[in-house]
Amino acid sequence: MKTEEEFYIRLLLDFNVTNFGIMEKKSKKKVVLVTGGARGIGSAISLELGTSEFIVIINYNNSKEHAKSVKKDIEKNGGTAFIMKANIAKSTGCKKLFKEIEAKVGTVDILINNAGITRDKSFKKMEIEEWNAVIDTNLSSAFNTSKLALPAMLDKKYGRIINVSSVIGQSGGFGQTNYSAAKSGLIGFSKSLAIETAKHGVTVNCICPGFIGTDMVKAMPPEVLKGIIEKIPANKLGDPKDIAKGVRYLIEASYITGQSLNINGGLYMM
Repeated sequence: MKTEEEFYIRLLLDFNVTNFGIMEKKSKKKVVLVTGGARGIGSAISLELGTSEFIVIINYNNSKEHAKSVKKDIEKNGGTAFIMKANIAKSTGCKKLFKEIEAKVGTVDILINNAGITRDKSFKKMEIEEWNAVIDTNLSSAFNTSKLALPAMLDKKYGRIINVSSVIGQSGGFGQTNYSAAKSGLIGFSKSLAIETAKHGVTVNCICPGFIGTDMVKAMPPEVLKGIIEKIPANKLGDPKDIAKGVRYLIEASYITGQSLNINGGLYMM
């Protein structure tokens, strides 16, 4: 049995004593919310951040089994993760999600706006429902989540908001006016919010992936996929882990804000 003096020394190393005599944890894991964090690029981001540094909130809407699998993998590696269902395209769904997060782990320190869908169709044939679905999920959701996450970030003088845009938001894409508009909107959103928040220790950036080897991309007809790869100077699809590494970089970087990190194998340069 250690002496009583040694016991209290160890206790003081683990806690800070405030002026009010209340014991508080000296260090706290950062809480990360990854929207659409159960599949594809989102799952790679969740796994990359599923370390002892972070508590990862894996948000999903329709992919519960995938979310459970990602959570299990994070916990195998000694990380901490929670899965939380929410339709973040709706402000009501976002409010419910953030209440659940705060009840379990506290406020969000790092927000990764990754959730997205496609409803590709030529503009002539595109219906308003297909336009709205993509704009709401890919762009308005970033407003919904950022609106709820930002107050605590500003109070703490620390925060990271990383919006997953796309090369299509920069270059455009046939049959993707809705998707391109939403992803381009994320870039403008990030630049403007970055100006407002920089002096408060909050950075806001975009990642613009090119063609990444997710299940959705790999499911393309072979001749279409071959044509895409031939246009990429790197002559290959990206790996979801490439995007996840970019996210970690932007989390660690305190002097980068309002920028778009292009991870596209040279497909689009600016």
